[in-house]
Amino acid sequence: MKQIVGLKEFRNNMDVFLKHVKHGNSLVVFKRSQPVFKVSPVDEGAWQEVIDFTKVKKGGLNIKDILNRLPRH
Repeated sequence: MKQIVGLKEFRNNMDVFLKHVKHGNSLVVFKRSQPVFKVSPVDEGAWQEVIDFTKVKKGGLNIKDILNRLPRH
């Protein structure tokens, strides 16, 4: 797989590139010949699930509802 991709190509084919990332590949996205960001697989050992909102409500919860319930400082 190509490791460097333009931003427009990434946006237009994001689902294809994300499949490659899920299979362990990384890629760098460029805009106007400058690197903008890198997409790489999550290190499974570093990831910890805090809560699965699909277990709270089928289909998950609306992020706006969750944020509205948080205390504001």
